[in-house]
Order: sequence, then C-alpha cells, then structure tokens
Amino acid sequence: MQKNVPLRQPPRYPVESVDHALALMEMVRDYGRVRLSVAARLLGVSGSTAHRLMAMLVYRGYAVQDASRRYVPGPALGVAPAGVPWTAGLRHRAAPHLEMLAGRVGETANLMVRAGTEVRFLISVEGGHELPVGSRQGVALPAARASGGKALLAALAPGDVERLYRQHAELVGSPFDAREHVRLAIELEAVRARGVALNDEITEQGIGAVGTAVRDGSGAAVAGLTVSVPRDRFRAVLDDGLVAELLRSRAELETDLRGFVAADW
Repeated sequence: MQKNVPLRQPPRYPVESVDHALALMEMVRDYGRVRLSVAARLLGVSGSTAHRLMAMLVYRGYAVQDASRRYVPGPALGVAPAGVPWTAGLRHRAAPHLEMLAGRVGETANLMVRAGTEVRFLISVEGGHELPVGSRQGVALPAARASGGKALLAALAPGDVERLYRQHAELVGSPFDAREHVRLAIELEAVRARGVALNDEITEQGIGAVGTAVRDGSGAAVAGLTVSVPRDRFRAVLDDGLVAELLRSRAELETDLRGFVAADW
C-alpha cells in the first residue's frame, strides 16, 4: 500500500528559504495580522531571519506593516485575509485540541476558516497512523466541497448562503448556477440535520473527511474542525466512532472559546 499523495507534494529538491518565504506569505494571508516573533516561532527560524523574509514580502507588496507594527496583507497578495485579526488567536487556542484529536483517532486533524466561498486550512496535525493523510496547512479549497466548508455554510441561513454565491458569481463575472445551488442547499439541509458534513473523495481522490462547525463564545460559527482519512479505511474509522470523537473535540474546543468572540477583535 502506498502513502496517500498530499494536495501539495514537497519537491525533490526543496529550497528552504523560498519555502519559508511562501509559508510566511500564507500566514499573512490566513491570519490577517502577524507579529514577527510569532512568525519566527511557527517557521522555526531566528527573529532576524523572519525579519529578512518579511522585508522581502514588504518590498514585493505582499505585506505591509500597520500602526501596531504587525504585518497585514499587502496589495500584491490579491486576496482578503481569512479573518482580521482573530484567526491567529483562534489558531493558538485550537492547536492543543487538534493535537489531542489527532492522537485519539490516529488520523489527520484540521482546522479551517471560511473566506467568502473558500475555506483555508489554518492548522493540520497528522495522526499516528503509519500512512496518514499529509498536512493541508495553507491550502485553500471550495467551501461547498470540503467537509469543514460545508459545515460552515450549513451554519448560515439558507438565504445568506444563496446571497453569498450570487455575490461571488457577480464578482467573478460568471452566471449564478441555480441548479447547482439547489443541489448545495439540499446537501446543507442534510448537514444541519446530522450536525456533521462528509467529503467522500470530492476534493481529492482517495481521501475522505468528516467535519463540523466550531462556535465562539457568542455562538457564531468561526471555524471548521475536520478529520481526513485515506479512503480505504474511511468507512472503518467512521464505524469505530470517528464522529463521536470529532464532536467531543469540538465540545472541548468550544469550552475553551467561551471567552473568545471573533467579532470583538
């Protein structure tokens, strides 16, 4: 049996400095506001190295420094941050829970946030299985196809979901696909009824996933918590109680988020 190929397979001859610069760009994009000290710690580099990398992003227009001396997305990035600035705080609180979830189920646990009609993976923690699904950290996927994305869309009112996709169609200059939206609306109703969403090889061949929405202290759905599993053992892991463990981790995380309200940041 071969290990599943991740969405982004590392090259045979990686260039570490380039990889660090691109990872830093993803942090700015997904966290919305980044301190150099935090960036250095997450990259595993010195503060001076992080400063040099960030200086290049600023030079090329991918980041700018705000009044608090944190770095935010620059005009060259071309996309809005996933959440400004609460995603960094969410990541900090959620990381231990993803470690525990991955350890309990032996599979890859992920945390994602929605940015428009996409979801972006903030954290990805591989489980202990000898053939885990690889990290998705930094990956962006269509919300309507990813399990965590569907869980987050299901947390919205049906009318809000339709408005979201109509606005997206207008923004990109394409017609609104009413037939496809009906299909999505039916699927989201099923997600609301079950409390979890499934992704059975929809975004990636050979990979299944189950996801649920995580709510902050105000009750707002702020993130998707998911577990990714190779398709050949997806059904067995589900039968072994994967959904119960996912919901347990969600409850534990939401307990830690009682004092965390994204709208207040």
